[in-house]
Order: sequence, then structure tokens, then C-alpha cells
Amino acid sequence: MLPETLPTTMKVLLQSDPASKTLILATRPLPVPVPNSTEHLIRVHAAALTNGELLWMKNFPPPASETKGKELVPCYDMAGAVIAAPSDSPFQPGTEVYGRTHYYRTVAGREYTICDTYELAFKPKTLSFVQAATVPMSVETAYQALFVQAPLQPVAGTGAKGKRIFVTAGSGAVGMWVVQLAKWAGAEVVATSSKDRFDFVKSLGASEVLDYRTADVKKWVQAEAGRQADVVVDCIGRQALADAWWVVKEGGTLISIFQPPEGMKPADLPTLDVKNLFFIQEPSGEHAGKVGSLIDAGGFVTALDSVWPVEKFEEAVERMESGKTRGKVVIEFVPHV
Repeated sequence: MLPETLPTTMKVLLQSDPASKTLILATRPLPVPVPNSTEHLIRVHAAALTNGELLWMKNFPPPASETKGKELVPCYDMAGAVIAAPSDSPFQPGTEVYGRTHYYRTVAGREYTICDTYELAFKPKTLSFVQAATVPMSVETAYQALFVQAPLQPVAGTGAKGKRIFVTAGSGAVGMWVVQLAKWAGAEVVATSSKDRFDFVKSLGASEVLDYRTADVKKWVQAEAGRQADVVVDCIGRQALADAWWVVKEGGTLISIFQPPEGMKPADLPTLDVKNLFFIQEPSGEHAGKVGSLIDAGGFVTALDSVWPVEKFEEAVERMESGKTRGKVVIEFVPHV
């Protein structure tokens, strides 16, 4: 049962056309959880934009049978407080949560949203709502790349001990978490980034950083024995993914979150016994919760570019699309001093 004190309407960001990046600020009735289900009503405090997401529905349309009632609302990452929950949920009313909402549902760019139990995790106590909103999709992608798709274990110091990990775009939203989690698990980490981000990526745990603009990765690999990696995680595709093929060692794993690696395999590359795959992150409150505990324990950092009140959503989108962000752009629905 919903509290009687709730408003009847809410502010919501809407995208009227999946082929357009234009958003409008509209008013809609509050969503209502399906009775006797695992759905929760969440008061969204902050929601993060993800680069490229405004064209996902155009480029990757989900099956119509799975999206009944879905409205085109941006922001898959959110942090907020539970308003209503199933009686057996670990996330009872008043609980502060964060999570990555599912692609098939109306997501979190609104004052109230619906989340399923499996999407939710307890918000890290050491993070504000705004900081927490930057985390879920990126951290779940990194976690799943390393500990689900790659043969590594999520164990501090030993889960990747003796392994060498190479990640492209190590300062990016996903890459920064790959670096941190791989280092936490005991791996040696090498990453690429722009030169002005070298210090940041090294502070995350990378032992070496290559300038993605100028480095000849093939020559770098061949110049010194031992530079190949057991696991390569590509976050940006295209030429970076083609170069990544030279880094992965025989019997290793090459993962891309951008495109299937096989199509970018260099023609002159010797035949390798390499597991290569493309995957799309699945919402997992379990994974977000595990990393949330690590964040609270200390030693992990988040990346927040900027915060915008919902009324300035147009400026927020412009900032996200600028190509100059350093971290996530967050829209705030509940102002916090």
C-alpha cells in the first residue's frame, strides 16, 4: 500500500522521439508497483546520464512484447529512497538504495520510479546520493567483465594474483572501475588514456599507462617480452579494439563492451587460442552491493563530472554530449546542501 501523503503527479524527463536527443520536462502520474510482485516505488534523489543512451532505443530497439507501458525516459542509473516495498524485501521503506534500472522498463529520469529487487543495492554510506548515482552501470559492467566473463575471482589480493590486465580508456566511466577492481583482486594493470589523465589512472592502480592518441600498441607489445596480458577489456571499440588483439596472450581472454572483437581482428595477426566476446551488462543489485561494501571500506573512488537540477536538464544533456566530461553527469531531483 502506498503512503497517503504522496503527491499525485511528478516531474519526468521525456524523449518524444527515439531518433532525437531532445528532452522535455513533463508531468505524469506517479507509477504504481504491481501488487504481489517484487517491485518497489523509489523516490529518486539523483539520476545519472550515460553517454550515448539517448539513441539506444533507436539503435537497439527492445522487443515490443517486453516493453509494454514503457515511456522514453532517460537515466538508467539512480540513487534514492524506498517509498513502498514488498513485505519480504530487504529494502523496506526509508532504505537508501542505488541501482541500474532495466532497459525494458521506464527508467529513472523522474521523481519517482519503479525498481525490482534484483536491481537494487544498499547505497554506500560513504557516498552522497549524487555520488552514488554515478556508480551502478559502470561498476556492474566492470565487475561482470572481470569476474563473470573473464576467469578471475572477486577476492581481494588473490582473485587475479599473477594476472596481467590491459584496459582501454582507463579513465572512462567503465575503464576506471576495471582498473580499480582488477588491482583490488591482485592483478597488474596496464591501461590507455589521454596523456593529461595519466596521473589519475595511475592513482587508480595502473602500473603503466599508454597514450591512446600516439601509442603504437603493436610495437609496444613487440618491443619487450612480457607485455601481453591474460585479460584485455576494451571499452571503446574500433581501432582500440583492433590494437587490443596484439595485447592478449595465447590462451587469454579479450572482452569488448563496445562491439564483437572478431570483426576487428587484424588480418596479419597470428592464429591465437583466445576467448573473445562482446557482452552487454545486466542489471545486478548483487554486484552493485558487493562493490558498495568495498567503497565503504575505503580505497575506491567515483567520478562525478557535474550536477544539474532537473530544471536545467538541457544544460546537463549538452554537457554530457560535449565530449569533455570527466565522470558522470548527474541530474538532481531532490536538492541536497
